[in-house]
Amino acid sequence: MKNLMIAAVLSLGTMTAFAQEENAVEEAGTAVEETATEATEAVEETATDAVDAETTDAVEATQGDFAEVGADELPESVTAAVSKNYPTASIDKAYVNEANQYKLEVSLEDGTAGTLYADENGNWIEM
Repeated sequence: MKNLMIAAVLSLGTMTAFAQEENAVEEAGTAVEETATEATEAVEETATDAVDAETTDAVEATQGDFAEVGADELPESVTAAVSKNYPTASIDKAYVNEANQYKLEVSLEDGTAGTLYADENGNWIEM
């Protein structure tokens, strides 16, 4: 009878050890899944940030594609449009891009300054 009790206690102890081992394996699997999910989210966020940065850089490059030109190099149509629409304005700096669009930094007699954009025909454009 004593041997039977010892065998029962040992069996119970072994079953408990197996159950604990299964729980540890399940917990480890859950931890691995959580870590993998966090890593995936981090990669996706980094990729999104990279795309956003590329988009921002592309917008800045588009606006930054203007090369400075002298005011005397502006088409007559552009200077006429400034004179007509802003009679007190003076052109401080002028820039042109490959599409023959002009970026004009102007100042008014009252000290107000701003930037205007025009095409080569003197039509105002929004940039």
